[in-house]
Amino acid sequence: MIVSFHPIAEQELNDAAQYYELESPGLGVAFLTEVERCCLSISEHPEAGQVTVGSVRRRLVARFPYAVLYTNRQHVIRVLAIMNLKRRPAYWAGRA
Repeated sequence: MIVSFHPIAEQELNDAAQYYELESPGLGVAFLTEVERCCLSISEHPEAGQVTVGSVRRRLVARFPYAVLYTNRQHVIRVLAIMNLKRRPAYWAGRA
């Protein structure tokens, strides 16, 4: 399955990785690795994510307080947000 990122979700991913890298060298790379692993799992089992709103699903990122929010349409996984679980919960809703 193809995984594509909403431009703002891609920016969220990069910002979070940059933040973690500044906190501790190598932690940003670890974050990117876990998000990549999560996206691979989503592409293999797209229906396994918890439904949040409508057709939007959520999968938690291991080791980090983040979730990948996505939709599955016509064999394309669209990542809508790389959501920090400690921030506003529905800020991404306009992207769906």
